[in-house]
Amino acid sequence: MRIPNRFGAFAFALVLALPVAGARAQNPAEFTALQGLSPVTALGNTPAGKAALAANHATTGAIQKGTARQPLLLPFPAQQQLALRDAFITRGNLDQLADGLGSKLDAAYQAVATYSSPDGGMTSRFTNVSPAVAKLITYTLATSGADADAGKYFFANATRNGTKPVSDAAKAILAGLHGVTDPFGVAYGLPAGSPGADKFGNSRPFQTVPNLLIYEGANHFGVPADNVMYLRGPMQNLVDSPSYPSGHTTYGYSGSLLLAVLVPERYEQMVVRGAEYGNNRIIIGAHYVMDVLGGRTLALHDLAHLLANAPGYVGVERKGETVADFPKLLAEARADMTRALEAGCGATVVVCAGQDEGRFADAARNAKFYAATQTYAMPVVFPKVAAAPEDVAKLAPEAGYLLTVAFPRLSLAQADAILTETEGPGGGFLDNGSAFGVYSRLDLARAARRAAAMP
Repeated sequence: MRIPNRFGAFAFALVLALPVAGARAQNPAEFTALQGLSPVTALGNTPAGKAALAANHATTGAIQKGTARQPLLLPFPAQQQLALRDAFITRGNLDQLADGLGSKLDAAYQAVATYSSPDGGMTSRFTNVSPAVAKLITYTLATSGADADAGKYFFANATRNGTKPVSDAAKAILAGLHGVTDPFGVAYGLPAGSPGADKFGNSRPFQTVPNLLIYEGANHFGVPADNVMYLRGPMQNLVDSPSYPSGHTTYGYSGSLLLAVLVPERYEQMVVRGAEYGNNRIIIGAHYVMDVLGGRTLALHDLAHLLANAPGYVGVERKGETVADFPKLLAEARADMTRALEAGCGATVVVCAGQDEGRFADAARNAKFYAATQTYAMPVVFPKVAAAPEDVAKLAPEAGYLLTVAFPRLSLAQADAILTETEGPGGGFLDNGSAFGVYSRLDLARAARRAAAMP
């Protein structure tokens, strides 16, 4: 059903299927994602990998309990409440992420991009800014979401959906690394099918971390809830939903980056919102640090390939939509977004972007928090890679589009150079020297600051 609203956009009906969808047959993009995320399966083979697995578990538990001393954007109790609200995904219009736009633009955005639910979030309806914005969101989230879903069962038990085996080519990924399925279950003493474990593998933190911190509050729609309702049900049951990578984090970063390139004046703040969303998945008890880092890397990788119109990423039907020219669709959506935001805030986007009284108004605090989530201080697994910056232009030249689309005065070469110069620490569990791995160390917050300062 479509209903015109006052901006000439449309309203859409949606019934959200909250449980994680089963993986489908791998297409080329999904296969690339499996290859890129697969180093996690071989961590148990080396002392460095085992140290990373141990740190993953310990750091996850500390963050969930609030003892990690993170430089959060809110006091820990308030951050817990936001994590509870973030458990519901506003995948139709990204409205939960729009606070990264700043208080003035957020109000203008949510005036046209709304969510409502008659039953506290079990089913919902939403409106959108325009058909172009709706199509952009749908296609982007379907692309990265399919890749995340493909990984969940593959890394749990080498299947597509829990029971159907993956192809021989996919199995060869594991064989080539001497990797194992269910790496978290094996490492944390809760292998697949054991009492209390995920029956498929890669049990989540609420199943493996001792003394999960349970807390109460309200969900996205203001209905009383607690975090267990979004872990064991009834709002969302993740007991048999493999942990790695984090689908919520993939959504959070993909959506935040979309809003960043649609409203470049708030690029850095939107990137920070993506980091916060991923961190909230740890606070609620649903994901490990490695799940979040995997979801972030996947989101950046996939959006860069969409912006590059890479084969296998565009021209594929996803959720009933086909996009042949992603940058063209983005330009149409940005024009619609600008008109809607300026009509709602009563001034130019540039002026309204500076009117922020929310938690993203402090640039220094944003930078400190984002830096803390870049690696979560996880141990180095690949020391040779960590020894020097990786040349983005050689390894993953399409990554530069993450900047050029927002800062068009940059050439692709300049953007790739900025990404190289601002890279975070290397050698993490995904950063094995591959083209995919370099996305795990991109620091888009620092890169955006550098890009914005370019003459």
